[in-house]
Amino acid sequence: MCGIVGIIGKTEVAPFLLDGLKRLEYRGYDSAGIATLDNGGIQRRRAEGKIVNLEAAVEKCPIHGTTGIGHTRWATHGVPNEANAHPHSDGKVALVHNGIIENFQELRRELMTQGHVFESDTDTEVVVHLISACLSSGLSPKDATFAALKRLKGAFALAILFLGHDGMIIGARKGSPLAIGYGEGEMFLGSDALALAPLTRRIAYLEDGDFVVLSADTVEIFDAHGAAVERDIHITQLSGAMIGKGAYRHFMLKEIYEQATVIGDTLNSHFNPVERTITLPPLPFDLADVKRVTLVACGTSYYASMVGKYWIERFARVPVDLDIASEFRYRASPVDPGSLAVFISQSGETADTLAALRFCKAAGMHTVAIVNAPESTMAREADAVLPTLAGPEIGVASTKAFTTQLIVLACLAIVLGKEKGVLDRDAEAQLSKALTEVPAYATEVLKSDDDIRSIAQSMLDVADVFYLGRGTAYAIAMEGALKLKEISYIHAEGFAAGELKHGPIAMIDETVPVVVIAPPDELFEKTASNVEEVIARGGQVVFISDAEGAARFKGKAFATIVMPSVKTFISPILYAIPVQLLAYHIASLKGTDVDQPRNLAKSVTVE
Repeated sequence: MCGIVGIIGKTEVAPFLLDGLKRLEYRGYDSAGIATLDNGGIQRRRAEGKIVNLEAAVEKCPIHGTTGIGHTRWATHGVPNEANAHPHSDGKVALVHNGIIENFQELRRELMTQGHVFESDTDTEVVVHLISACLSSGLSPKDATFAALKRLKGAFALAILFLGHDGMIIGARKGSPLAIGYGEGEMFLGSDALALAPLTRRIAYLEDGDFVVLSADTVEIFDAHGAAVERDIHITQLSGAMIGKGAYRHFMLKEIYEQATVIGDTLNSHFNPVERTITLPPLPFDLADVKRVTLVACGTSYYASMVGKYWIERFARVPVDLDIASEFRYRASPVDPGSLAVFISQSGETADTLAALRFCKAAGMHTVAIVNAPESTMAREADAVLPTLAGPEIGVASTKAFTTQLIVLACLAIVLGKEKGVLDRDAEAQLSKALTEVPAYATEVLKSDDDIRSIAQSMLDVADVFYLGRGTAYAIAMEGALKLKEISYIHAEGFAAGELKHGPIAMIDETVPVVVIAPPDELFEKTASNVEEVIARGGQVVFISDAEGAARFKGKAFATIVMPSVKTFISPILYAIPVQLLAYHIASLKGTDVDQPRNLAKSVTVE
């Protein structure tokens, strides 16, 4: 979850460390800190809360040096305060850490019996003292780090400074990502290429178990056994420009409004307008041979997978298993070698999803990653990658990444259906044409923004909100409830509308808004029946449908959001937009931190 940056530079590094941390703040913002080597000592500045607080601390008490490390934290062990903020140091070693040390209690007790004194409640500080203990036995920084790494259990990315070793940083990774940036007489470390984009475009990614010794001019990489290895250098396509909000109040709103564009960009990477066909990048296996598909994801990406399951089973007639990544490996799921496993993640670094990918790959399954970061670990380790072209998504609550994931899953369903012989040429052309209409319809949906804001105004003081839908709309109901919870802190739940009478209806009264996603499909009448049941019990219905569907409940529903009349196939992509806007406006009007909601981080890199 946390963000790491390290710099061996030619000039003062503190401003560059702070800039790198701003780029990584989406990974965590409970606390932040930097450390440098200066005048024979380790200098540190730390602050609780966001990077702006750290900037104020550095401005009040400047920090100097040309070698340094920085960290923005999402708290795991220890409350988010300055004492638990990284970097941690004992005066001889300073380091920053992303991940969890599972055996830290055992190591802490051992080190305390040796006289080590701990100043924080974090698991990270154990690594500092463990490396220091190894140094005290006469080992070099490299050998001390290697010895310490062998004793750590869990997941980690580390960047380490050593007293008396100016111009050197040691990095290590196991489970959590870490990238090396190559400069001219300078060297860099970062949790991802985004943090390093202003400094260099030449990036190498450490593989699991690697550690690296950096100087201004040299890079020595070692694998988990201590053997010297080389890792390929890539040229990143990320821009060094800091991403701004433009005229929008929040990144989230800007990203909602970008959806028409990025949906089009993603679709155009797969659509041949002349042939009116959908294509995928070359795959190292034959889709026609796939007899079963497993979709694995977390959070918002999981709800995209729910829609994908409907599409693949309907248009390709291939059975689909759907799994939350954090549950998948632990329920002893039988896997069929040669079947297809698809992993969906915005960051491509989600720990649970990445672990599931490795599990499936080891079991002989074909693996495909649908990610928004083509340089991520998942993209590198999967057999094939289907990128979403959403561009950097800064708001923690995912919006444009979700709808572009749906576009890719729709394309996968069409191609799989074609390869399996389920879709003929005419059927493919009709589905493809429907997808090409999505950007224009998305722009039309966004014109309802002011109306949705008015509805949001009336929902600021509610304690609970229910979301209902059937078919693919059920997934959008789940996603709508998640969005509201994430950024407004209002309790919300999404239900399959047919399940209403199996328990949830007991909660309905005049204080409970019920948001109903009801596209005009074959299930509309059944959904309408459920709405009547809610209205009969005083529930305040916000009904989302096309003009004809909305007219059905004029005067009965508390409010309606009128959608364009579209084909059922593309409705989940478009109906995601009003539930995003509703959550956004409720949170914005309540005054919560929309882009960086409490307790959350953009990239979940620990289990």
